[in-house]
Amino acid sequence: MIAADVADELVAAARRARQQAYAPYSDFTVGAAVLCADGRIFGGCNVENASFGATVCAERVALFSAVAGGCREVEAIAIAGPGGEPLPPCGICRQVLVELAPGADVIMAGDECTRTTTVAELMPEAFGSGELRGRG
Repeated sequence: MIAADVADELVAAARRARQQAYAPYSDFTVGAAVLCADGRIFGGCNVENASFGATVCAERVALFSAVAGGCREVEAIAIAGPGGEPLPPCGICRQVLVELAPGADVIMAGDECTRTTTVAELMPEAFGSGELRGRG
């Protein structure tokens, strides 16, 4: 698990990213921040679309930004959403975490408390690249 002060910094970055969310349909704003092994932090927010299937979650925006910035090793991701309770990632974001950040800590933050877990705990028996090898 990452150090408490680093986790606090990451949650603060996720909360800042949340302020940039584009959520005119749901008014459900979410921010995320990814910590790369080299210390860089990449933020992301949810971006909705009138064609709801085109909406992208904050976690994926942050992860994809990190990858686009050259990050290949993610240590942690923080997710900040509305409400007092910690906000867990959706199923699609969990699958992306399995692919891009399999060993990462996942810090879920609400207004009143946070909870930390791991990608492995969120996605036991996850489908990954190993299932694709040799199946063609």
